[in-house]
Amino acid sequence: MYEAEKQLLYEAHMTLEKYGLVAYTSGNVSLRIDDKVIIKPSGVPYSLLKPADMIVVDLQGETIEGTKKPSIDTATHLYLYKHLDWAKSIIHTHSTFATAFAVLGRTIPVLCTAHADVFGEEIPVSEYAPVGSEAIGKAVLKVIGKSGTVLLKRHGVIVVGESLDDALKKAIFLEEVAKMSYFVLLRENVEQLDTSEIDRLNLQYHTKYGQR
Repeated sequence: MYEAEKQLLYEAHMTLEKYGLVAYTSGNVSLRIDDKVIIKPSGVPYSLLKPADMIVVDLQGETIEGTKKPSIDTATHLYLYKHLDWAKSIIHTHSTFATAFAVLGRTIPVLCTAHADVFGEEIPVSEYAPVGSEAIGKAVLKVIGKSGTVLLKRHGVIVVGESLDDALKKAIFLEEVAKMSYFVLLRENVEQLDTSEIDRLNLQYHTKYGQR
């Protein structure tokens, strides 16, 4: 079952690796299909990963299909799916520059138009939570905003998307704006864009940019 979706999920993992957002076995992508979730297996290197390796679980975490153990972050993904009805795909990475902000416990302010376009808000930081349970999901829900993007304190990144493509786009752009912000803030104490301009840019991007 879900052969087409497993292929898409595999390709999403390869895209994360292509952009340098994950390394070796770190990070994971999941996709919700009705009351089932497809997610990467635990501890399988990207060089060995295959579409058939993807695990199908129900919302209680029981394996429906697959022979490998699901990601150690499965409980986090499931908790967010159960509490965010718009969530269709979730990405977790330890991408370098975004994680640097997470380790510092610092939000990423809106310093450029690209950040305003895609996210429309500063990227918040959750409280620290241990890996492998619902704790991270609970911490994310306390701070998640309209962008669906959260830095996990001392850990990494969670991106929640309305689709797989939406989650991928935000994960890629997050690292881009984090990298820019990191270098800028090394040199200057730069103020965030005006709130009204952030809102205008974000609305314009989501209603007029690209092909419809």
